[in-house]
Amino acid sequence: MGKLILPNLQGKQMGQVIVTLTVTNRIDQVLAQRGFISSQEVRSYTLDNVLVDTGATLLCLPASILSQLGLVQGGEAQVETAAGVQQGRIFRDVELSIGERQGTFDCLELTEVPYALLGVTPMEVLGLEPDLKNRKLRILPMNSEQTYLSVL
Repeated sequence: MGKLILPNLQGKQMGQVIVTLTVTNRIDQVLAQRGFISSQEVRSYTLDNVLVDTGATLLCLPASILSQLGLVQGGEAQVETAAGVQQGRIFRDVELSIGERQGTFDCLELTEVPYALLGVTPMEVLGLEPDLKNRKLRILPMNSEQTYLSVL
């Protein structure tokens, strides 16, 4: 697998973008939709204070959240961190919701830190970009006039 990059957060307080997002076990959602489990059994978690990080590739979640969600490990990858290249575990089928935007993504397990990171891949797919000046996520247009999605 390719290399994934995790940031060195030291000294990055200026221009930080923090977001609230919800992560859900997508397999649980499908099981509930098909009547195998109740909607109350769908494992989901809302995370406040998630750091938007353009130095990270994927959604990165702490091991404790991955365990609570009951996600399935889908593989491993070499991950570039501030401490050097390390082996990281990739988990599948995370439904990520930020405001009105949602999608299903792989995520990387964070074992050294208790916080989550939102990387560039899910932001691009969901049509979100960091606005460092105003310290928030900008939602790119998706309407009949213009859209961030293209097939040119």
